[in-house]
Amino acid sequence: MPNIVKRTTLMVRDAEASARWYEHVLGMKRWLDTPFTLSGIGLAAGKAGDRTRLIVMQCEDPVIGMIGLLQWVEPPMEAPATLPRRVAFGAPIFVVASDDVRGVHARARTLGSHIHAEPYEWSFTDPAGVKKDMRACSFFDLDGYFYEVNETVPAVPS
Repeated sequence: MPNIVKRTTLMVRDAEASARWYEHVLGMKRWLDTPFTLSGIGLAAGKAGDRTRLIVMQCEDPVIGMIGLLQWVEPPMEAPATLPRRVAFGAPIFVVASDDVRGVHARARTLGSHIHAEPYEWSFTDPAGVKKDMRACSFFDLDGYFYEVNETVPAVPS
């Protein structure tokens, strides 16, 4: 079996609030919601005995594209005083395909996301040489993770 990226897990301040954001803004569903006590072996964060809560959110694909929301319950993990407003080296950039960029943008704004770019249009040429017209927006989630959401704009018949 080839290696595939199944899930990216994000450290969050409040797993429940984050899960509601992912449900409402991106239409994801809860796949798993469970407490974990860390062994101190596999994860390069926390220490043995720390209690965490992991909520795994799922998009349409049953295997890839899942997002884990990991909250330190006991002891709580200290969060930064201010959330990022720019993408820094080492931070992920999530790209989400959508069929409703304007709706995703509106829902993200309603739930208090920091909006980086209102919906805008752009184009690129794919590897087969076909020009693709796109619509996109970008914003940060409630814990400062950056998202670009894009959709293909249907070609206008000439």
